[in-house]
Amino acid sequence: MLWICGELVGVEDQGTHRGWPEGAAIIGAGTMGLGVAECLAAAGIAVRLTDATPELTREAKARLVDRARGHAAARLLADEAIGRVEAVETADDVVGAVGDVDLVFEAVPEDIGLKEEILGSCSGAALQDTIIVSNTSSLPIEGLSEFVEDPGRFCGMHWFNPPEWTPGVEVIPAAATEGEVVERVVAFLRSIGKRPAVVGDGPGFVANRIQNALFLEAVRCVEEGLASPQEVDEVVRSCFGFRLPFFGPFQISDMAGLDVYENVLDVLRDGLGERFEAPESLRRLVEQGRLGTKSGAGFLTYTDEERQRLLLERDRRYAALNELLKDLPPIGAGSEDGP
Repeated sequence: MLWICGELVGVEDQGTHRGWPEGAAIIGAGTMGLGVAECLAAAGIAVRLTDATPELTREAKARLVDRARGHAAARLLADEAIGRVEAVETADDVVGAVGDVDLVFEAVPEDIGLKEEILGSCSGAALQDTIIVSNTSSLPIEGLSEFVEDPGRFCGMHWFNPPEWTPGVEVIPAAATEGEVVERVVAFLRSIGKRPAVVGDGPGFVANRIQNALFLEAVRCVEEGLASPQEVDEVVRSCFGFRLPFFGPFQISDMAGLDVYENVLDVLRDGLGERFEAPESLRRLVEQGRLGTKSGAGFLTYTDEERQRLLLERDRRYAALNELLKDLPPIGAGSEDGP
């Protein structure tokens, strides 16, 4: 079995992407740009790559091929995909990269001035119906859309590191983004094995907002002497983090019981302050008797059959993951010394 662009497939099932886009330009050949280039090329999309200078672009192409060969040697990428990655073209500049492609993927550093320059160049040189996306983890998409000629064809597309293997992608429309553009981007991402979610243009979008909330509490636990960084990591990955490959926070809370969550949050609020105040939406659900799966409704609703199937499938998946973790070699941890 191999992971191809985030999807586990058998060797006999490997194929190439069909449909839109036939060709894509990757603008910026850093970690994210190269990872996306490998993913798209391996899926059979004609990719053209460019970086800040022709020399940097040539160096990036060489790194891309070496990287793909290493992935193939590690049985992470099909051998036949190597040729598709080797076929990635290079361009000396933005104009040469975007002139005849269906999709432009901008992945330059998170500098608003640089984004303005590159997005303006992309939209000025690309075909009128070319969709342009910006890979950003924090910059407001509404502001970036102002740099694009005909912003109806523009949206954010936030991939996660490492982009070859992480399935989730946030798709962030601007106010002017046409609905058809969002639909085409979402369908394309699904066609290459990704799991897109369309989210709003708020600070940090969704993933970074939640991820950084977790990080801040993890740091506080260390600073308050509750645990070392290594112990906190162990708690996260082997306790509640163990559930996260399968369920998100709303379904997890429904299965645990919203009344239980409310009680725990009250204890945390009393001990740690208002940042743990239970939200009114949670309290209303508890007052209404919507306690989660045990009552048939919480944040989501469940028939008796759905509840039984969900809980059984939960147990099967947790047991399977536990067995997988037993079979995997341990990952070396850092030393106890820290800041």
